[in-house]
Amino acid sequence: MVLEAIEIEYRRYRDMGAGGIRQLDDAQLCDRGGGGNNSVCMLVRHISGNFASRFTDFLTADGEKPWRDRESEFDPTPLTKAEIEERWNRGWGVLFGALEELTDADLGRPVTIRGQQLTVMEALQRSLAHVAYHVGQILYIGKSLLGEDWKYLTIPPGQSASYNRNPTLERSAAKI
Repeated sequence: MVLEAIEIEYRRYRDMGAGGIRQLDDAQLCDRGGGGNNSVCMLVRHISGNFASRFTDFLTADGEKPWRDRESEFDPTPLTKAEIEERWNRGWGVLFGALEELTDADLGRPVTIRGQQLTVMEALQRSLAHVAYHVGQILYIGKSLLGEDWKYLTIPPGQSASYNRNPTLERSAAKI
């Protein structure tokens, strides 16, 4: 029951991020703006790399794998929209594959991330907060680039009362 709620939240953030990515073209996805900011492309590389590292052999190996090259995730080399979507889906696939193997009875089990021992629950909470932060960045970047052409993925300004009569965004789409 707890894992189901966590998975639902992960899926909501996956869907929001994907909705933001879909609205941008190749150039916008790789636009860093001013001041050396991260692009959506970089954030997708990072989220995917993080999920692959953390959730491959989740219960049995340190979540910071020796094969992960975190620094390269922030490489400004552009990717196409198709490449970005493929990386996005691959990273989420690793996460959801690991979640399928867990039950609520596992939430107190120990896992290790960068040599630090956490419970499964702590690691999932940390991961969910991490991805929520970065999905928020993706959406902020998208709205900044598209302005009035941005299609809201949450409640649009001025529509709270209408939304509250029919709250459709509270749960993610069905499992994929």
